[in-house]
This record gives sequence, structure tokens and C-alpha cells, in this order.
Amino acid sequence: HFQLVESGGGSVQTGGSLTLSCASARDALGSVCVGWFRQVAGKERERVASIDNDGSSPDTINYADSVKGRFAISKDKSKEIWYLQLDSLKPEDTAMYYCAADFDWRKCYSGSTTTAFDYWGQGTQVTVSS
Repeated sequence: HFQLVESGGGSVQTGGSLTLSCASARDALGSVCVGWFRQVAGKERERVASIDNDGSSPDTINYADSVKGRFAISKDKSKEIWYLQLDSLKPEDTAMYYCAADFDWRKCYSGSTTTAFDYWGQGTQVTVSS
């Protein structure tokens, strides 16, 4: 059983930036698909970005259209820490942000939009004020 821990959330004004981090609390994950998701109370969870960790180069990265050009997903493979850089933040980006991992690499294929990942963190809140 893997436990993920997110950090880096906070409150910023429109146009501000945040860097979210995600790491495994215990065991190394190895070759997994890692995704970042967000959810607003009462709404469906939205997949924001994903990146594979299967050792292939270049990485397969996906972004939701709503964040393309503003958010960037990356990883420190040696430390098994995944990041989500949030730039040019808007009030509509306000949500609880979660990272998740899955050993099914198909969930990181280009164009994948599934939110059915096996292992989840507890979430970190991002609030953007106008």
C-alpha cells in the first residue's frame, strides 16, 4: 500500500504562482504513472496533468486544456518527487489538488483523461483570490 503526500498549496492572488510537490511517504514507487488532479466541493474531480515514470525518454506528459501553458508537471526521478508548477493562477483554479499514482502505464498515454488511479494523497488546498 502506497501513501502519497502533497505539499505546497496556499493562498495567492490572481496571476500568482505556486509549486506543489508529491512524494511517497514510505515505499519507492518505481515505474508508475503519476497524475495531478483537482476538485471543488460538489463538482467532479478534474485531471490536470500527468507524467510517466517508466524510464523512457522523453516523458509522456498530458495537460488539461484549462491549464495548458500555465501549469507544468515535472519530476525528480532520483528522489521520486513529482511537482506541479502553477503559474498565472486564476480564481477558477481554486480547488483541492491531489496527486495520484498508478502502475498501469496506459493511464499516462497521450490523451488519457481517466481519473481512476489506485493511490492518492490527502490533497493540498490552492486558493486564488481576485
